[in-house]
Amino acid sequence: MTSAISSSVVAPLLAPSAQVFRNAAILAVGSSAGTVVNNGWLSLRGGAQKKTAEKAAPLFATSQGHSVGWMATGMAMHYLGYSLARPVTIALFTSASTGFPGSNFAFPLANAFVSPMSFILLLLYGRILENHGPRGALKQSTLYCAAVILLASIALEVTKSGGMTLLGFPATKFITAPLFIFRESYVQLLTSQYWSFMASVLTPDQSAKWFAPIAGLTSIASVVGGLLVRFLTSRFDLAGTMACTAAALALSLVATERAYTVADKHGFTPVKHSKKGHGKKAAKVDHNESIFSKAQRLFKRVPVLRALFLEILASQGLATLLNVCFVKVLAKAITDDTTRAGWVGNFYALINVITMALQFGVLPLLMRVLEPKDLWRVVPLISLCFTTFQAFQQNPSLYVVAGSLLVMKFLEYSARRMLDEMVYVPLDFESRFVGKEIIGVFGYRLGKSLMSLSLSALTSAFGEFNLQTLSIICDIAAVAWAKTAWDLSSLVPTRKEAQDSYNAGRNK
Repeated sequence: MTSAISSSVVAPLLAPSAQVFRNAAILAVGSSAGTVVNNGWLSLRGGAQKKTAEKAAPLFATSQGHSVGWMATGMAMHYLGYSLARPVTIALFTSASTGFPGSNFAFPLANAFVSPMSFILLLLYGRILENHGPRGALKQSTLYCAAVILLASIALEVTKSGGMTLLGFPATKFITAPLFIFRESYVQLLTSQYWSFMASVLTPDQSAKWFAPIAGLTSIASVVGGLLVRFLTSRFDLAGTMACTAAALALSLVATERAYTVADKHGFTPVKHSKKGHGKKAAKVDHNESIFSKAQRLFKRVPVLRALFLEILASQGLATLLNVCFVKVLAKAITDDTTRAGWVGNFYALINVITMALQFGVLPLLMRVLEPKDLWRVVPLISLCFTTFQAFQQNPSLYVVAGSLLVMKFLEYSARRMLDEMVYVPLDFESRFVGKEIIGVFGYRLGKSLMSLSLSALTSAFGEFNLQTLSIICDIAAVAWAKTAWDLSSLVPTRKEAQDSYNAGRNK
């Protein structure tokens, strides 16, 4: 275990990946290349300066591009580590020696605790943000997450190798369950902060062009992480691979600190009293305000955030239902565990491949001709077509159900993720750093929890649903998603309106 968690072992394994993502980020958003844009002046090496519009300078030739490149690298390393943690925690949770195999209540119960855990993390984040600002919040939350994961990996190794028990049960079970819940909760806490920074640094025009390929880096990281799992577990076991997740977070912190250093140097670090967004001052904040009161006030002040919150609840409800259908039909269609695991692995790999193709090749071109509000309306309608086809099948096959889930997932990971982040770009500091965390950390998990609880209640009242009935419920959920997305689209500004609002805020 010592060698597994030693930085001398895991850092050399992950450092080359960090360099790969750094180079990819440079290609996506660029580096400073010796020039910066600061307060409307293009500064060249040698001290020569000339006035120019920021939009005239290519992003790769700006300090903003340099900082976003580092932040994108940090986010990629975060997803690399998460892609190591996800299969490891699932394996631990379903293992006979460390988890709860064959239990009908353990998995739903663990998922029920994800929303409360996310809420606790959200409260801690809000306190750190208030006291230390965005940079301190990202730094401390990354360190805390890495520490929890590293300590859990050490505890797993110690309790497993020592055969320790607690209350008559293997002690590992008391580590595996909380670790599974924490892994489900921490990912969005950090992800939202990376995007909040980039939404603060880039203009609406730049975000329309670069958000899709930036998100594509996370897809690449997820693929690389997935491919590393077998290699790492064969050498360091499951606990040691979890320690590698902590190492990836450490590398992520190095990159994000560099991003903030560049931002500090050139004067565009996101601050609470930034003039960016709507040309209006944000409302005064009561430091003792509860998170619920803060969300209510923020949603009332910025209606687009309320609409986005409702859209996320609907989309995650549909995703939960499709997952239930998928697991139900998969267990019957493929009875061999090994074959089933391989099929699922290939299925999610296909989702990532399609997502990357859209993020790098299709979406940047679409955003040149389509307004964000138009894409908001189209995305759920595509998913609705597939769920409707599934609902009309008397006994939907594995490939029909998997097709609906695949379409929903690659639309969510590619187009919807990009559109989600673009909403925040012209908004004020509180919307980007507080509202985003409320929606991103709590909203996503709440949508899944509410649908799970609702489905459980319906099952208790009416008995087990067959696959076609579940498919019909999926179609109803898809209609609800389309409706909430349409309502949201009516509040989303055009690119010109977003850019004008952004410019008005900067000029005040």
